[in-house]
Amino acid sequence: MRNQSEKVSVFGATGFIGRRYCKTFPNSVIEIPRESNTAASSKVLYFISTTTNYNIFDNPFLDIETNLIKLISVLEENKNKPNLEFNFISSWFVYGKQEKLPAKETSPCNPRGFYSITKRAAEQLLVSYCETYKINYRILRLCNVIGETDSSASPKKNALQHMIGRLKTNEPVYLYDDGSHIRDYMYVDDVCHALSLCIKKSSINKIVNIGSGNPVTIKELIEYCKDYLGSQSVITSIAPPRFHEIVQTKDMFLDITELNRIGFEEKFVSSKGLKIIMENLNEE
Repeated sequence: MRNQSEKVSVFGATGFIGRRYCKTFPNSVIEIPRESNTAASSKVLYFISTTTNYNIFDNPFLDIETNLIKLISVLEENKNKPNLEFNFISSWFVYGKQEKLPAKETSPCNPRGFYSITKRAAEQLLVSYCETYKINYRILRLCNVIGETDSSASPKKNALQHMIGRLKTNEPVYLYDDGSHIRDYMYVDDVCHALSLCIKKSSINKIVNIGSGNPVTIKELIEYCKDYLGSQSVITSIAPPRFHEIVQTKDMFLDITELNRIGFEEKFVSSKGLKIIMENLNEE
């Protein structure tokens, strides 16, 4: 049994990735209730976040309240904790449109959309706060994370998984443009192991990209899934809505040199992860 001080206090333990992380490392974590701002150990893994740029239509304050105000509240509550180490989960969305891919941790950030902008602002606030109070931190930028237990998958959030669900029921699948947009997908279990490794081995006060480093088009993945499932779905190309054009990045994949340096090895390549999703989707 680990000493309490050696465990990781997980904020956002009920979300898709946070829940899976706690399930993967049950003896190494302390799940912090959403209403609490107090860490139970010196190491913090912070998942709390919104997940889509579309909140602007229903609640334009939600991204600010969740991504910024809650973060500062947690930092304020724990700033005097001895040896505090704050591991912040960020997103590839902060990069925005890039002239050169793969995106490196040092690449310029050009976020668009409330979610993307507040995630980048959260990174900057975190760095400023931690430097002011001499707190060690890491910023861990995730690629597109997929997994069969992401119950919030929708056309707006985790669109790939949403489309797999439609393939399973032989419903039409619609791809923006021709599905040629490039993405970097990683199965959630691999993401959890990458996060754990970063906490143990990556340098402090740094940014680390977490992804597969393998660019793939959405169309390629959907066609693979359709063939695997024997689906009768018709795949149709449609024009993206205007808002999607404003906030989305067409092509993105991450440079994972630092992740490779600390010894990470991906176990679930895209095809294996997709098979698990297709076989277990909606069963949990």
